[in-house]
Amino acid sequence: MTDQQQGRGPLGEARQQSAGVAAFAAGFVLTLAFFAFFPGLPHVIDWGAIVVAVLVGALTRWICRSWMGKRSKAGK
Repeated sequence: MTDQQQGRGPLGEARQQSAGVAAFAAGFVLTLAFFAFFPGLPHVIDWGAIVVAVLVGALTRWICRSWMGKRSKAGK
């Protein structure tokens, strides 16, 4: 197999980057939605909620890229 077929070429890196962006956005939006709509919370998006949402988004991006990296190494 070539490097591109195994996900190590420019197309594989672009796929990892776009998946990382999507994972960050999903984590960020879902965390903000949790803070906005969870019953019992004051239903206010404050700076603490934004900081937590950014951290959760970064964590989901890291998990996604790690998982994709392990998956591409397993396909060798």
